[in-house]
Order: sequence, then structure tokens, then C-alpha cells
Amino acid sequence: MSLNKYIFVTGGVCSSLGKGVAASSIAALLEAQNFSVRMLKIDPYLNVDAGTMSPYQHGEVYVTDDGAETDLDLGNYGRFTTASYSKDNSVTTGQIYEEVIRRERQGKYLGKCVQVVPHITDEIKRRIYLIGEKPDVDFTVVEVGGTVGDIESIPFLEAIRQIIHEKTSQNALSVHLSLLPVVSCGEVKTKPTQHTVKAMREIGIQPQVLICRCTEPMEPEQKKKLALFTNINEDAVISGHDALYTIYEIPINYWKEGINEAILSRMGVTQRTPDLSKWQTIVDTLKHTDKRVRIAMVGKYIQLEDAYKSIDEAVRHGGFENKAKISFKKIDSEEAEKLSDEEFAAQFDDIDAILIPGGFGERGINGMVKAAEFARKNKIPFLGICLGLQIMVIEYARNVLGYEDANSSEFRPESPHCVVSLLEEQVDVTQYGGTMRLGLSESRIGKGTKIYEAYGTESILERHRHRYEVSNRYKQELRDKGLIISGMTPDGELVESVEWPDHPWSTGVQFHPEFTSRPTKAGPLFREFVKAALEYRANRKQSPNTAE
Repeated sequence: MSLNKYIFVTGGVCSSLGKGVAASSIAALLEAQNFSVRMLKIDPYLNVDAGTMSPYQHGEVYVTDDGAETDLDLGNYGRFTTASYSKDNSVTTGQIYEEVIRRERQGKYLGKCVQVVPHITDEIKRRIYLIGEKPDVDFTVVEVGGTVGDIESIPFLEAIRQIIHEKTSQNALSVHLSLLPVVSCGEVKTKPTQHTVKAMREIGIQPQVLICRCTEPMEPEQKKKLALFTNINEDAVISGHDALYTIYEIPINYWKEGINEAILSRMGVTQRTPDLSKWQTIVDTLKHTDKRVRIAMVGKYIQLEDAYKSIDEAVRHGGFENKAKISFKKIDSEEAEKLSDEEFAAQFDDIDAILIPGGFGERGINGMVKAAEFARKNKIPFLGICLGLQIMVIEYARNVLGYEDANSSEFRPESPHCVVSLLEEQVDVTQYGGTMRLGLSESRIGKGTKIYEAYGTESILERHRHRYEVSNRYKQELRDKGLIISGMTPDGELVESVEWPDHPWSTGVQFHPEFTSRPTKAGPLFREFVKAALEYRANRKQSPNTAE
């Protein structure tokens, strides 16, 4: 019999404290005890989904199997737990109001005055229960985006207050994440945390567990002081200090801090000893390995750390499987366009592989094309994802086919050689949200290719998020000039992956393999990409003309 219990994770003081990792780590601990766990992300913004939001505003867009464009925290959920995630696991204010207004227009409220309470809060609760009341679910961990005190989150917190009241504190529990800042004199201050807990209590929610983000482990006196002023038992004040090696050691840290017992004892559940061996293996690998690779990521959203979150993590997963530490050199493709050839080449002096991630719009495209050309000609391991594949094709058309004006119709629709173009059904699209090729779909892989060596099968399933494709008008000409089209859609119509001829390791894919990569089982392409980078590094170090 399932438990159907709820854990609500909120944040205070400031944003970007790591609520997603905290919530995921709690879920990972529960899962490590053989509890059935699901996760749900609540985003208070008015957008219906994250699909049209700039990476500068909100980080990457994470795509689920069923094609939902969601917040990047669902990527954390997928990496820390084994549960599957869909559109039901992501809730936004836009979705809530859209549904309530739709019902009002259909007369479903029988002429009542539609209000935030109870109609909006009831719809929020319905979305939460849609996940949590399933017969196979023990715990549902719900993360509420934003910061307590934001006007946008008030309806969600009110709905959570109602759930905790209705279900009782044994079945619904509040975990609050806060910041312990360090002032100029080096003293750790607890006052902001006292105030954020006070704000939660004013809403009607008494947090039962408090996680304090800090750089160093908390002192017992700090825990005692916070317990006194927040009405939270001292054993439930948890030090959320920085991890030493990787975010994947946080479940281990939380276990040592006693968060497992703090949560389960308050929910009337007997604690089980968790199996944390998979997380410990990752920590031990990073702690003891002396193998390192340096990856250049050439993209247009480099300034924001979270813009390529899943790719960053997937490359690190590839490092885990190859027992290697990964470091990144993020190169702004727009700035790279301004460099001379000598300055551009110097950017890659200490690089073992090059990766071009996804993106939209013309800005910085020529810098990426230049990076692809550099990787192809200098035989540097290369991985192109989504836009990265299209860049490979554009570069090849310009420099091998001889079409100097080759481009994508996304960037230069007037170009006579648009080797990348819209699908016919996309030409007249005027609504951009949710209209791309989205979600899990099949690719057929050719034997004898690098991608086949990685996956070991002729049929793979990966998630897509794109609107433009390699133009079929140029497909045969590209093949005739040596470009290896290593993957196609099952109907043989659309290009799914390409490789360069006479190159040690190069693969471009139209899909997003980063979304299915896990720390305990790296995506095959990332595993092989890092392996190729290690080989390139070893050869580079042996070269008499190469200075390390």
C-alpha cells in the first residue's frame, strides 16, 4: 500500500539557492530506501511553459519524453531519481489560469464569481494530487519556484497551506531552504533566515525542516539559535553546505546531517538504511582520479551558467564513466567572430575537444561555423547538438561543397543555398510556443559509424526540440562530397546525425542526448566524446611540438 505523502520545498532570502538540487537530493535519499518517489515543479511565472523564454532569463529549457518544455529543475529530478517525468510534472501560473478561464468560459462554475480562493487554489491542488494520489506513489516532492515574499507565489503557498491543513502534518510537510550569508567581518548571519521563516508562518505554513545554504558546515550554536527563533527542532535544522567535489554528493551530505530521520520521523514513517553506493562511487572517482580533459563549449548563451545545464552535466557524466574530471572553457561565439585567425586558434591551445550546443537566432553563428571548421581541419574531437549539427552542415557546404553563402533559412532566408530549412508544415507557423518538433522519437543509425559504436544499436530513442532540419535538396550532394549521414528518421526523410570523413571522432545530432544522460549511466555519445577527448589529450601531450 502506497503512503501518498507530500514534501513541499520552498526557498527564502534570495533565488538561485539550489532548491532544485535540494529537492532532488531529498527525493534521491527516499528512493535509495526503496520508497516510490515522484517530483513536481511549480513555477509562478505567467508563461504557459518555458518554451519561449530566453536562456538569459531562465536557463535551459528541459524537454520531457512527451514533449513538454519545462524548467531546468526537471533535469535535476531526472538526474537524481529514476522516475519518469512528463507535462504533468511541471505546473505554471499560466497553465493554472488558462485552465480556470477555459472552464469559466464553458460555464463549469455554474455562474459563480471565479476567485483566487477557492478556484485557482483548487486547480493548483488538483495538479498536485494528479501526481501524488496515484496508487504507486509513496512520496511526492513538490518544489515551489521563486522566493517566499514574491507576489506571484502567494496562490501556490495558500494551496500548500490548505493541503498541509487537510492532510495533517504527518502526511504533508514543509521543508524551507534559506541562506546564511557571511558579512564582511567573516561572521555568519542567521537573521535573514529568521525573517524568511517568519514570512512563511505569516502565510500560515510552519516549516518543519530547515535547510541552510552556507559555504562551510554549520556550527552547533548556529543550529541551536535558529531552532530557538524559528520554532523548528534543532535536529531538523540541516546544514546545506557546499559540496567538495560534485552536486551528486549532496544526498550523502544530507544523510549525514540527519535530514532523512528529520523528515520521516515527523511523517510517522520508519527510517530505512539507504543504499548510497552509486553516489559514493561518483565522489570516490572524482576524489582519486588524476585524469582530466578540457572541453571548449562554443555557444551564444555562455554568460549564464544554467543556459546549458543538462549538457554540462552530461559531459561530466561521460567523465565519471571514463574516470576523468571535466573542466570547461566557455567561448562566446559572437565574440569569437571578432578575433583574427591567430587569436581564434589560440583559444583552443589547451583544449581536448570542442562542443557546439543548441540555440536559436543568427547571433554568433559565424563564430560557431569557424569553430566547426577548426575542429574538422585540426582533427579535434567534436560534438554538435541540435544547432551544432546544423553548424556542421553549413560549414561543410561552405568549405567543401564550395557554397560560400550556404546558410540556414532561420538566419538568411534570402540565401540561394539554404542547406538547413524549415519543414513544409512549419513555414506558416505564427505561434512559436509548443510548435516545434518536440519529445521522444526514433532515429535509425547506420552501422560502421561513430554513433553506432556509441549506442551499439540501429534504433535509438532520444528527445528533440527544434524547428529547422537539414534540407533534403542538398542531402545527396553532401553525401557525394564525403559527409557521412549516419542517422535518419525511420521514414528515411530527415537527417538525424552526421559525421565528418577522415576524422578521429566527430558527431552531430539533431536531437538532445543530454536530456536522457544520468550520472550513473552517461549518455552513450557523451561517454564516447570524453573517451575521444582523453585519447586526443594523451596524443597531444606526447607531441614534441605541444606545450602542456
